[in-house]
Amino acid sequence: MYQEILTRFKQGYRTIKFPEGPLPPLPEHLRGRPLFALDKCAPDCRLCAEVCPVAAIEPATKALDLGKCLFCTDCVQACPAGAISFSRDYRLSVRRREDLLVSVEQQEMVLAAELERRLLKLFGRSLKLRQVSAGGCNACEADVNVLSTIGWDLGRFGIQVVASPRHADGLLITGPVTRNMELALLKTWEAVAEPKVVIVVGACAIAGGPYRGLAEVGDGVQKLPVDLYIPGCPPHPLTILDGLLRLIGRIENRS
Repeated sequence: MYQEILTRFKQGYRTIKFPEGPLPPLPEHLRGRPLFALDKCAPDCRLCAEVCPVAAIEPATKALDLGKCLFCTDCVQACPAGAISFSRDYRLSVRRREDLLVSVEQQEMVLAAELERRLLKLFGRSLKLRQVSAGGCNACEADVNVLSTIGWDLGRFGIQVVASPRHADGLLITGPVTRNMELALLKTWEAVAEPKVVIVVGACAIAGGPYRGLAEVGDGVQKLPVDLYIPGCPPHPLTILDGLLRLIGRIENRS
């Protein structure tokens, strides 16, 4: 036991100081908020829309739907003018589905605002979430689980993942909502006492992801009122944490 205590002292403080402290090292391949070069995008070019595997880009307006986007960079590679790029800005969470649209004309995102006053009073210091994997590949689920490790320590913000919807204040949903999981998801939602919130994490939960349009899935969460959208495939743990803290008023709503 003494050796364990000594080792712990040698390791030092491992939890990141977020949001006020320095950010942890971000991976080089991190793809954050997309950027459009206004002077390079040709009005009649449709290459980016044509190569997108999930039809996330509207050909006429060049609007990119981050709710559908897999952050695969096929559009970046296809653009001959280099008009599209992905920044390292991890802040992507929004409250409204329409705020996930980014275009040449509208590049600034309306980041998630805090809950309404009544809900913020209830959940601002203690938010219990039941995580539901509605047919996901476990990538989003893994990044949600990371937040409970010593490096992130989600519990210090009063946010916890609980085992039963009866103990939860809301749902955190991942996966495209397969037909086999649709009823289970609705029953889990009904088991959560009012008032409650719904948080969807990842492209699958928002719009079906790469499975969008298939008969076996419901193209994401369509039948529940969503309070927070966290895009990505999968979103980085920092993106998820940023969104959750914005929802409970721990981070100011600014771009």
